[in-house]
Amino acid sequence: MGFILFVILLFLVGLVVGALARLLLPGPDPMGVGGTILLGIAGSFIAGLFSWFVLHRHGGGLILSIVFSMLLLWIRRRSATSGRRL
Repeated sequence: MGFILFVILLFLVGLVVGALARLLLPGPDPMGVGGTILLGIAGSFIAGLFSWFVLHRHGGGLILSIVFSMLLLWIRRRSATSGRRL
């Protein structure tokens, strides 16, 4: 039961963080709910690593997770638009 609850909470946190990142970074994003969840999970993971190795703290926090998710989304947009120009 503990693992199932962990996965459900992971998806919920990923959805909230990814949705806030997409909301705060204006522009078109042809991304579904699954992509939003993965964006939020990846941003939260990178925020946790950044917090651990750079800030020497345990846990990334919501704001840092959103910032890193926005950074990942911005990188995704830049790579998608640069591919269309070729």
